[in-house]
Formats: sequence, structure tokens, C-alpha cells
Amino acid sequence: MTWKKDYESKFISADEAAQLVKPGDYVAFTGGRESFAIGLAISARKDELKNVRIYAPTPTYDFGWYDEGWQDSFALTISMPTATCQDAVDHKRLDFNPGTLIPLLVTEDTQDPDVLLTEVSAPDDNGFCSFGNSLWDKKSQIKRAKMTVAEVNPNLIRTYGDNFIHYSEINYFVEHLSTGSAPGTGTLAGRAVKKPEPWLKKIAENVNGIVRDRDTIQIGVGRTTEPLVALGMFDGKKDLGFHSEATPQGIISLVKSGVINGKYKTINPSRVVVTSIGGSTREEMEWVHMNPIFHLVDVQYLEDPRIIAAHDNFVAINNALAIDITGQIGAESLGTRIMSAAGGQIPFVFGAGLSKGGRSVTVLPSTAQDGKVSRIMPCLPEGSTVTIQRNLADYIVTEYGVARLKGKSLRQRAEALISIAHPDFRPELENAAKKRFWP
Repeated sequence: MTWKKDYESKFISADEAAQLVKPGDYVAFTGGRESFAIGLAISARKDELKNVRIYAPTPTYDFGWYDEGWQDSFALTISMPTATCQDAVDHKRLDFNPGTLIPLLVTEDTQDPDVLLTEVSAPDDNGFCSFGNSLWDKKSQIKRAKMTVAEVNPNLIRTYGDNFIHYSEINYFVEHLSTGSAPGTGTLAGRAVKKPEPWLKKIAENVNGIVRDRDTIQIGVGRTTEPLVALGMFDGKKDLGFHSEATPQGIISLVKSGVINGKYKTINPSRVVVTSIGGSTREEMEWVHMNPIFHLVDVQYLEDPRIIAAHDNFVAINNALAIDITGQIGAESLGTRIMSAAGGQIPFVFGAGLSKGGRSVTVLPSTAQDGKVSRIMPCLPEGSTVTIQRNLADYIVTEYGVARLKGKSLRQRAEALISIAHPDFRPELENAAKKRFWP
């Protein structure tokens, strides 16, 4: 029997894959887009299954189980709130895993999945499947799982790096089910970015003044950071490097034009090192396919603070929901309401702080709720998660300017942050600072 016959013998239907799940099992999706056909088939067994634990790191598809009335069948845990599950988060119909310093999706202290669900390409001539544009820690999860079922998506790209697995390491395969117009469907295209708010252009210009030629860049995923590239954040820069979770809109164009070339990266020179490709057009994804400059690596390597710090002149650029006048940065919740996750922000901030010539940049609009609320606050709301301690805060950027907090006293920090707050809120912030820091 050739390996191709062995591969073909491992194919089962989505319904047969769903039958592998037993009451009480722990079922995990790998990071990135969920296996759509298998997820639908499992959710269809709602009335048969009880106490099945489902781990969906970043929910993309609505399989029904985020709604009220599914809790007896499926106990859900996520690592990143999304629009798909935000209502379930708000109404406490699921649990939340905040991750670790290096945000492993399956840690040594986590139970190995009874059934792991992933997505791969068909094998190449040597029997190796690709994870497409999204690797994360899929290979290490497959090695830990008791059983792995992979949905075979013929549209997935192939890349250099560690982005492959031999078909023999996977127990069963299922044919891909097209998701039509659902977000992140099985095409070569990345996810779309909404039309940017007008104040984002000014934030992009302010960050541009912090970035220097030959820096190595990380950009966090988020509504503020992702549009900045296309709005000129790197205009006029030369010979940039890139080491980041993903590729926001505009990054691949900068690689094509040579602005990002990695020539002066301290480690992995001349390579764009990521664990996921996104924010791109179909044409850009096709250009990435088997392009040797793009290397997808395991997230455990990508977000190791020691690896990040080994890059000289590393610049980490990340979002925040709010910041208080001492520099405490909240990027996950406002009060007790969970709205996002730290993701790689913490290790990238640590790594940038340890990098020779490194800088950490936190970007946020000055207000929220159509200008009714200042995002620079006297204190974070009670119950808010402090994602980045004030001891690690460096550059803070709004549309009104840049505040450098590193090395400053509490009074100096307050003055710097108030200077980049929305003018309508500066008087009350000044009064709060005087009461807090002056006799």
C-alpha cells in the first residue's frame, strides 16, 4: 500500500467524525479558523451529548452553542472574545482562559484533548500537509492530543518555516465544507479591515515619528493598530524587519516594495517571521504562497520574550482600551466586562523592553462612546484587568500626540498623559492628578 492509499483510507464523513465525540469528552479546536464541517456536525448532536467541554481559542463561526440553552451539552472555553461569542461572554455562558506570559493554547497544565480538530491542506508529493496561513501551535497540539481529525481545505497556501505536518500524524481526515460568505472562509483571502476612523491617520503619523530605519516591528491585532500601516505609519522608512503574530493590511505590500526586507534583523535576517498571515488580498496571499521570505513559526518561539529581546531595535506596537494617569494599561476589560485578550502583547512588551534600542508603543484613541468618555482616566474602572504594569509602560500615542513614560515620575507621567488626552477632558484629569499627586 502506497502512502497515498493510506492517506485516502483515513477519510471519514463529518458526521462520522462527530460520532467520535463522547459525553464528557474534552474537544479542542486549534488556533485560527475552526474546522467548519466538523463543528457543524458536532453541534447537530446537541440532544445526544452531555458535558462535552469545547475549547475554541478565537471563535469564528456560530455553531449555535454560544446561545442560551446549550450549556448542558457543551461547556465552552475561549481565549479571545470575538463578535461571534461576545454575548455569551457578557452573559457568562462560557469560561475564559487568559493565557500565560507566552500565550500557549495548550499548556503543560492543560488536559490533553480527547479529540483535536484542525484544518490542513492536502498532502504534497512527500505526504506533508500545510496549515495554510495560520500555524500558531498546531503541531505541538497534535502531538499532545489523543486523537486528531483534520478538515482538508484545498485552498490553503503553503509557506516556508515550520508550517507543515506529515499526514501520518493525523488520525482522520474530513472533506472541507465551504462556508460561503462567512468571515475567514476557505479562500486565499485574509480578513477585511473596516474603513478607518479619521483620527487614525493622526495616530499613524505620531507613531511614524517613533519608528526608525532598520527597526524590527511587531503590530498587535486590533481595531486601532491594524489600519495604521495603510495610513502611513511607515511612510519614508527603510529596511524594516518584521517579527509579529500576523500581517495587518499593508504589510505584504511593504514587503513587495522592499520597505520591509529584514536586512538588518539581528536574528532571522531577510525573513518575515510570523505565525499567521492575514489582512491581505487574494493576490497577496498567492504572492506569499511558497515565497521564501515568509516563515511561519510556532507561537511558542515567536512570542518567547528571549527571542524577541534578541532583536536589536525591536518596536512593539499594541492597542489599549484605556490607561490611567500613572501608566497602567488595560487592554482586556473595562471593569469586569471582558472585551479582548492580551494575546502576545505581554511578551512583546517585555521583549521590546529588553531589546537593545527597543521601544514599546501603546496606541489608543483619546475617547470612546462617540467622545463621551476619555480613554485616559484618573483610575481604571474597578475590576479592570491591568494588562501592562505602569513599570513597563513606554510610549503612549493618541491622535493628540505622544507621551513617553519610561523613566518619569508619577507627576511627570500624569502631565504627559494629560497633554495627549482629548482637550474636553483635560481639566478634570488635571484636577484628579492634583488631588492624587500634589499636596
